[in-house]
Amino acid sequence: MQLVLGGAFTGKRKVVKEKHQAISWLSSYHKGELWDWKSKWLKDTTLVLEGWEKWILHEVRNNESNDEIRDKFKRLFHSFVQEEKKRNSSIVLIMLEIGKGIVPLEREERRLRDIAGWIAQDAAQLSEQVEIVWNGLSKRLK
Repeated sequence: MQLVLGGAFTGKRKVVKEKHQAISWLSSYHKGELWDWKSKWLKDTTLVLEGWEKWILHEVRNNESNDEIRDKFKRLFHSFVQEEKKRNSSIVLIMLEIGKGIVPLEREERRLRDIAGWIAQDAAQLSEQVEIVWNGLSKRLK
């Protein structure tokens, strides 16, 4: 599993597209359902998942606890790693860095920011490769 992390409109998609030829793309920005990821992953392609903040916000609005949400995503990441081995293909997670800057006033937005940060840490821990993208430039962190 690979993690590509960066702020909004920093060139994350471009970096991923340059490195991977055949891609199955699942995006919350285009109403993609995260939990349908297996059915969206075409044979012999790299699965790219983006829009994590929307998927996480959906779980936040379901009134689950922070720990329940985090555990749910950790289990999902472990499933990704297992399925990669089974298919001999890669999964790339494109995550938006939302932890920098002004702390939101709204409780729900602060909670989203915290949970998204923890989930990104969990993804980074399980990923073989982690990159940060800023101004279209990618730097490998792991």
